[in-house]
Amino acid sequence: MKRILIAGHPDQTVNYENAFKDLGTSPVTSLHVPDISCYDGLVLPGGGDIDPRLFGQLDKGSRVIDPALDRLQLSILQEFVLYKKPVLGICKGMQLINIFFGGDIHQNLSTFRRHQYEAGDQIHQTEAKKGSLLHRLYGSVFAVNSAHHQGVDTPGRGIRYIQRCTDDHVVEGLTHSFLPIVGVQWHPERLCRKKSDTVDGSLLLDAFIFYCR
Repeated sequence: MKRILIAGHPDQTVNYENAFKDLGTSPVTSLHVPDISCYDGLVLPGGGDIDPRLFGQLDKGSRVIDPALDRLQLSILQEFVLYKKPVLGICKGMQLINIFFGGDIHQNLSTFRRHQYEAGDQIHQTEAKKGSLLHRLYGSVFAVNSAHHQGVDTPGRGIRYIQRCTDDHVVEGLTHSFLPIVGVQWHPERLCRKKSDTVDGSLLLDAFIFYCR
């Protein structure tokens, strides 16, 4: 059984743990990782906003910042990158990946009301880049959930954007050019077992587990 590390606080990652357990893996949520050889892959979960100092900006609209958490997650990511182990970033986790490789983010999207959490996830259409992992899983155009007000801007080194919102072109998915790294701005762990108005998030999680093999 594959062991997946979820780099977060246990009281905030129940949805992630349940989704991966349902897919036959053994998820562990922790920020104390003395030895990554115990794990087959890393999940960087969603959460608050990232400390703007980590991408060379002053605070211009960021919310709920936890600088200590950001730095712990980035240090864990560094180890998984060093050993070329699979990484999946979700929402904030996708943004952390971009920042790690030298990219930055929009601290408050001009169209944030189209994307932010409003008494629940919002739903919108997206388009995947032809030939990408997301295109192979879901086709060209498909709906996902949305619960964010920030978005990636300049891509980091080796980062490729592979999915965008069809309305405002906000980036919704990325991958690395040669490392086993993928990130999505949406929340597949909340879309498992096929929702009527969105894609089935378990397909992406299953693909990530396959990479962990």
